[in-house]
Amino acid sequence: MHGLYLVTPDWDDTDCLLAVTGTALAAGAALVQYRHKSASPSLRAQQAGALLALCRRYGRPLVINDHLELCRDLDADGVHLGGTDAPIAHARALLGPDKIVGASCYGELKLAESAQQAGASYVAFGGFYPSPVKKYSFVTPPELVDVWRDRVALPMVVIGGMTPQNAAPLVARGASMVAAITSVYAAEDPDYAVRAFCALFGRAGPTIAG
Repeated sequence: MHGLYLVTPDWDDTDCLLAVTGTALAAGAALVQYRHKSASPSLRAQQAGALLALCRRYGRPLVINDHLELCRDLDADGVHLGGTDAPIAHARALLGPDKIVGASCYGELKLAESAQQAGASYVAFGGFYPSPVKKYSFVTPPELVDVWRDRVALPMVVIGGMTPQNAAPLVARGASMVAAITSVYAAEDPDYAVRAFCALFGRAGPTIAG
C-alpha cells in the first residue's frame, strides 16, 4: 500500500480501458481500483475480469469498487467501500482475512477509526482538491494527514483532484498512496503522468511478469 492508487473511469470501451491501464501498470502504478458507476452487470463483469488478468501479469492487486459479490466471484484482490455501501465488517467476513478491504472516510477521522476496528486494510480521505469526477460537499484539510498518522494505524489513500503537484505536499506529510483517475486516463501521455506520481514515492516502473 504505497504509491499510485489508480482508479478507472466510466469507460465502456474495454480495449481502451485495458490499453491505458496496461500503460499505467508498466509505468509503476501500485494498485488498480475498478470503478464504473454506470456499467451494466455484464459489462462490469467483463471489464473487471479483463483488468484482473492484466493486473496479474504485473503482479499488482485489483480491488473492486462497491461490488462485494463480484469481488468474491472473480477472486479479485479486494474491495473498496463507500459510506453507503456494505459495512466493513460484513465485507471482511465475506471475503476472509487475506483480501484487501478499503474504506472511504471522506474527512472524518471517526470513520477511519471505526473502519480500522471493523477490519479495514486501508482508509481513503478526500477530496482534498476539486475533482472533475466527483463533487465533494467539503474540502479535506491537508492537516488531516498529520492527525491520521497519530490516530489510525492503517495506510492512508488521498483522493480528490490529484495531480503530481497537488499530491506532493500530502505525500510529504506521510500519505501512503495517491488516488488518481483523470490525471492518468485523460492525460496526453499516461506513461509520463504515472511516472510523475511514482517519483513522489521514489518508485520506478516494474518489470512485466512472464
